[in-house]
Amino acid sequence: MPRRKPAVSASSHARRAIASAAARLMAEHGIGDYGTAKRKAARSLGVGEGEALPTNEEVEAELRAWQSLYQEDEQRERLHDLRITALEVMEGLADFRPYLTGATLDGTAGRYSAIEIDLFADSSKDVEIALLSRGISYETLPNRRPGIDAQLRLDWNDLPVLITVFPLIAERQQAKASPAGRSRHRARAEVVEELLREAEK
Repeated sequence: MPRRKPAVSASSHARRAIASAAARLMAEHGIGDYGTAKRKAARSLGVGEGEALPTNEEVEAELRAWQSLYQEDEQRERLHDLRITALEVMEGLADFRPYLTGATLDGTAGRYSAIEIDLFADSSKDVEIALLSRGISYETLPNRRPGIDAQLRLDWNDLPVLITVFPLIAERQQAKASPAGRSRHRARAEVVEELLREAEK
C-alpha cells in the first residue's frame, strides 16, 4: 500500500500540469474545445494517452486563474465588449427567443472567443431570412449534432458570433453540453444585462 502513494501523487501532478497547459492553450492560442486543448497539452508534456486527463471543470479553473494572472484587464474589456454585442444580437433576433451561452456567459471568454447564442425557431430558414433582411451575411456550418436545425457563423460589430438554431420544442428541454465540451448554461437578455451591471460595480 505505501508504494501506491507516489503513483497517486504523480498522477495528480500530471493532471494539474495538463490542466494548466490546456488552459494556456485556450487563453493564448484560441483553442475553444476542452478536449482538443487537453490532448494537445498532454502531448506537449509527453504524457501518454493512457493517463487520466483532467476534467473540463479542472481546466476551466486553471483558465480562470491564468486569465486573472496574465490577462485580467484585457479579458475584462473583451468580456464586456462581447456581452454588449451579445445583447445587440439578442435584441435584433428577439423573435427567436435568444439565449446567451458559452464562454461569454460563464466569464471565461478571451481574445479569440466567439459569442454563442441559441435561437429557437419553426425553421432555421426564418433566422436566415431575418439576417439577410438586415444585410448581415453569414456562413452555414456543417451540422453534426442531433437535435439542431442549423449552426451559423457571422460577424456583428466585427466580433464573431456562433448561432445555434434549435426547434421551438427544444427550448423546454435541458440544455446539453456544447460542442466545445462546456456545460451549456443559457441566459436571457435580462440576465446578461445584470452581469454587465455587476461588472461595473
